[in-house]
Amino acid sequence: MNKNRINQWLHFFQYDIWRITDDELNPIQRKLYACIKIPILSVRQFLNDRIQVRAAALTYSTLLSIIPILAILFAIARGFGFDLIIENNLRQSMTEQQAELIISWINSYLLHAKSGVFIGVGLIMLLWTILILTDNIERSFNAIWQVKHPRSVFRKITDYFSMILLLPLLIVISSGLTIFMTTYIKSMDNFLLLTPILKFVVRMIPYILTWGMFIGLFIFIPNTKVRLRHSWLPGILAGSAFQAFQYIYINSQIWLSNYNAIYGSFAAIPMFLLWAQISWTICLFGAEMSYVSQNLTSFEFGKETANISRRYHDFFCTIILSAICKQFAQGKQPYTAEEISKEHKIPIRLTKKILYELQDMHLIYEAGNEDNRKDTGYVPGMDINRLTVGMLLSRLDSTGSEAFKIDRKQYSASWEALVKARDEYIYHNNQILLKDL
Repeated sequence: MNKNRINQWLHFFQYDIWRITDDELNPIQRKLYACIKIPILSVRQFLNDRIQVRAAALTYSTLLSIIPILAILFAIARGFGFDLIIENNLRQSMTEQQAELIISWINSYLLHAKSGVFIGVGLIMLLWTILILTDNIERSFNAIWQVKHPRSVFRKITDYFSMILLLPLLIVISSGLTIFMTTYIKSMDNFLLLTPILKFVVRMIPYILTWGMFIGLFIFIPNTKVRLRHSWLPGILAGSAFQAFQYIYINSQIWLSNYNAIYGSFAAIPMFLLWAQISWTICLFGAEMSYVSQNLTSFEFGKETANISRRYHDFFCTIILSAICKQFAQGKQPYTAEEISKEHKIPIRLTKKILYELQDMHLIYEAGNEDNRKDTGYVPGMDINRLTVGMLLSRLDSTGSEAFKIDRKQYSASWEALVKARDEYIYHNNQILLKDL
């Protein structure tokens, strides 16, 4: 009996829970099912999207770009006279040996920059390394969110370099806030009730800033619309995991004295690679949780979507293209992928996949600003009075490569039978306009 019960629960978690739609649940059940689905799907997507590989790629880009970025931060900080604050924050986030090595590299970098070594080609390489890192970060987030088009080069330069320029200011403000709160607490020692609360608030400031950083990454890095209500909890979880890892990483350096004795100052590099790999893994897993939370309904009928039949694929293509044509004929605002998915109850992942296919066949085009794809709509790619079911089926049949080394004359009977059947099928459907369905 117990074995049957266990099998029933396993079947429920493997199949049944993914076939229940929100319409079949009350609000409490919906929340409970979401709490079960999100962790399972996050781990599944983490493995399917090969996040460890993406984290490794970002680790390499980080190693290549970290010194130029820190050099820019220190140069800006020195210009405003608060470079010691940035340096203290750097020392607190890593071991003394690693901090000394990195600071020496930064000073050497800035010294050569002052002497003119980096004028011209060197300056271009500096900007290139930073752009490579930011581009790889955005592409990793876009891959998680299934966004096909990244930001334009101009938007990358304006968005990301403005963030780099503002980062020293944010660090100074946070450090100043901590110092102010600590000084203020010392003057309130006689307040037995308020002092412990304020001390707790001061201890929480690094966590709050880390949470804010991760929430900001999850919202602003993907080139799509990410809602705050689906990012705050993954941001807090990722930020807490990052702080916990940071604590373990710094304190574990004491146990690695033999490792440092063997490699000397070079030991800082592999340890930095380990830190970057795990940090990016935590960050990308949080992004997966944010994506899963916002698109939870898209994972309904996930197994069926992955193994969709050709007939049902063409059926959904017809529904989506017909909806776009009708919306255009009525002069209404173009459909977005989310609106099509919600209105026609087609999983969002399948909806986006079909929209990309229809774009590749030039049957639809994106409508809106090329540099802002957060609410991209879709319009027909040709006259809607020419867009027929037959044309759609013909494009679906002919999409893809046919450059195979096969003698068609040898199989002429098979080919002609297939072409004849297709032509007759398409001919009858050429009379049906998609906007009239």
